[in-house]
Amino acid sequence: MNTMNIAKNLFAGLLLTTAVGAAMAEAQYPAETRFVSTKTRADVVAELQQARANGQLLVSDRDQNVKVVASTKSRDEVRAELAQARANGELSISNQ
Repeated sequence: MNTMNIAKNLFAGLLLTTAVGAAMAEAQYPAETRFVSTKTRADVVAELQQARANGQLLVSDRDQNVKVVASTKSRDEVRAELAQARANGELSISNQ
């Protein structure tokens, strides 16, 4: 008798799951709409070239003006400053 109740409950659950799945599958979300462009490929390419020429489009990191900065301190001076900052408590030491 207990097995019969389990079987009925499983069947009811399966039936309910199937019904909910079918109800959810009725409408597509978001609604499928067909995109229609108002510009030709040549128009888009021309706009892209114009934006590049005007400097409005960053193509890559190499397009940025990179300034080379030379250090005025030696490696030993930087290490000494680091040790001093740690000793003064200005820099916390972490294992992270």
